[in-house]
Amino acid sequence: MGVMNVKTLCLGILAFEDMTGYDIRKLAAEGRFSHFCEAGYGSIYPALAQLTEAGLVTFREEVVEGKPNRKIYSLTEAGYEQLMRSLESPPGADRFKSEFLFYSLFADRLPPKFFTAHITAKIAETEEALSRLLSSYEKCEHEPSRFALGFGVEINRAALAYLKKYQKAVFASEPGGDAGMKAVSGKICCPGEGSPH
Repeated sequence: MGVMNVKTLCLGILAFEDMTGYDIRKLAAEGRFSHFCEAGYGSIYPALAQLTEAGLVTFREEVVEGKPNRKIYSLTEAGYEQLMRSLESPPGADRFKSEFLFYSLFADRLPPKFFTAHITAKIAETEEALSRLLSSYEKCEHEPSRFALGFGVEINRAALAYLKKYQKAVFASEPGGDAGMKAVSGKICCPGEGSPH
């Protein structure tokens, strides 16, 4: 059972370098550490306060002319040990959510032009994500980060191939090139609770 939470994420970020709460918040919510666990903007400062109180993190104040002083957070030895202990536990299962796949459940009921447009947009989005990942991968010299980036590259490559294959089949299915999925009866076949994934 994984122990990944916002506090563990903060410890992990600080294991690489000291930084302000603002920088931690940006990295955790929308930056390069945003892929590992849910960490909204409102959860970072409370987590840092709890970690500081527990002696796992410390901070120093940096004077900035004309602005409020900045708190620069650092990982303590106890914090590093706590992080390493956390990493001894097996990670939890990956969580995947997709609005696009929800739309796809109704592709046999939507006008064909809508779903073909959704696929086209998803292909463009996936191509952009793949391009960003490849760019980061090529510049990265930290081997564990290259592993994580490479994992993302392969997932996006596979998704892109699948989307393009389906797009081609949809466009080829009718002479007009704007065919949708064939309407069928039956229940949704996505894995439900308790089903194997």
